[in-house]
Amino acid sequence: MEREIIGLYGLGALFVLIMLRIPVALAMLVTGIGGTYVLGLASPFIRFEPYLLQFKTALWNSVANYDLSVVPLFILMGFLAAETGLSRDLFQGLSALTRKIKGGVAMATILACAGFGAVSGSSIATASTMSRVALPELRRLNYHEGLSTGVLAAGGTLGILIPPSVALVIYAIVVEASILEMFQAAIVPGIMAVVLFLIVIRLRLARNPSLAPALTPLSDAEVRHAIRRLLPVGLIFGAIILGLGFGLFTPTPAAAIGVFLIAVYGLLLRAFATDDGLTWPRLKAALLATASTSSMIYFILFAADILKGFFARSGLPAALSDWASASALEPYTILIAMLLVLIVLGCFMESLSMILVIVPFFWPVLITLNGGDYVSAEDAAFGMSTNDLRIWFGILALIVVELGLITPPVGLNVFVIKSFSPDTGIGTIFRGVAPFFAIEILRVAILIALPVLSLYLTRVL
Repeated sequence: MEREIIGLYGLGALFVLIMLRIPVALAMLVTGIGGTYVLGLASPFIRFEPYLLQFKTALWNSVANYDLSVVPLFILMGFLAAETGLSRDLFQGLSALTRKIKGGVAMATILACAGFGAVSGSSIATASTMSRVALPELRRLNYHEGLSTGVLAAGGTLGILIPPSVALVIYAIVVEASILEMFQAAIVPGIMAVVLFLIVIRLRLARNPSLAPALTPLSDAEVRHAIRRLLPVGLIFGAIILGLGFGLFTPTPAAAIGVFLIAVYGLLLRAFATDDGLTWPRLKAALLATASTSSMIYFILFAADILKGFFARSGLPAALSDWASASALEPYTILIAMLLVLIVLGCFMESLSMILVIVPFFWPVLITLNGGDYVSAEDAAFGMSTNDLRIWFGILALIVVELGLITPPVGLNVFVIKSFSPDTGIGTIFRGVAPFFAIEILRVAILIALPVLSLYLTRVL
C-alpha cells in the first residue's frame, strides 16, 4: 500500500475517533502511533522503535518551549479576571455608558465580550463567563431571548481573535510566524468584528424595536459608580493591548504584566471591599483551573507533534502540495475551499485542535500555490511575500474557526449558551445568531479582497 494512502486512512481514522467523542489529544496520539506502526509494516525504510524513542524529546519540547510559556500566563490572566469580578465590572461599566441607546445593554455585551476576550484568549471561556454575567441582566430588562442568546454566542467568538489570544500563539508556532506580528495583525480585524456586530444589533432593532425594552436610564450615582469600576479594567486591558500593538514588550512579558496587574487590583479590592477582590479560595480556584487547562493544551501539543511525525512519514502533506500545484484551479479557489473546510470542522472540533491538525496540511499547499518560500511579492500568486501570506492566512483561518463555533447543527458556543439558558430552544439561539454569522461571512470576504486590513499594522509597527 502507498504511504500516502495510509496517511489518508489515518486522517479518516482521526476524524472518526473525534466523532466518537474520544478526547482530541488521545485521538491524535492513537492515530500517530498506530499510523506509524502500520507504515513500519508497509515500508522497510520506516522503523517503529526509533520513533517511540522520540516521545520523551517531543514531550520535553512541548513543555520547555519559551514561546509556549505565554500560554499558562494568558490562561491565568483570564481566570484571575473572572475570579476578581473584572468581567462583571467591565459589563456593568459598559452598560452604564450605553444605557441611553436603544439596545445599549446588548451592545455593551458585545463590547464586554471583546474586552474579556483580550485577557481570556478563548471563545468558549468568553461565552461562558459573559453568559454568567450578562444573561441575567438581559433577562431582567426583558430583552428578546433570541437577541440575548445570539449576542452572547456571537460575542463569545471574539475571544479567539482579539489579542492576546492563545489560538494566535499556537498558530504562530505551527507556521513559524512572529507571535507579536500575529497580535498586531489581529487588531484591525478584531475591531471590524466588534463594529459589524454593533451594526447588526442596530439593524435588527430598527427592523423590530420590540426585541429590546424601552430605555431605562440609571441615576447619576449609579453611572459614576459603574464608570469608577470600569476605569481600572480599561487601564489593565489597554496597557496590555497597546503595549503589544506598539511593540513595547513581547507576549510573555505582556502576559506576566497582565497577571501582576490583575492580582494587585484583586488584592486592593479585597482590602477596601467586603465581598469583592482576590481571596485565597478564589486564587486557588484560578490556579487549579489554569493548571488543568494548561496541561490539556500541552497534552494536545504533544499529541499533535506525534501526529505530525506520522503524516510527515506518510508523505500526505507533500502529496497534497503537489496536487494543488498541478491542478488547474485558481489559488483563490483553493483558499476559499480551505476556509469552507475549516468552517465545517469548526462545528465538531475545538479551535486549538483544528489549528494543530489541519493547518499543517493547508500551509504547505498555500506556500506552493504562492510560488515557494522565497518568491517576491510581485511574482507571488497571492501578490504577497511568504511572511505576509502566513499572517493573512492565519487571520482568515481563525475567523472561520470562529464561524464554526456558531454554525448549525453543532456550534459549540451555541451549546455553551444553551447550558446557561436551558429553557431557551436551540433553534431560537441559532436564529438569534444567524445575522451575526452572515456579517462574519461579509468580514471574511472583505479581508480576502483587502489583505492590507490584516497586514497594515504589522508593516507600520
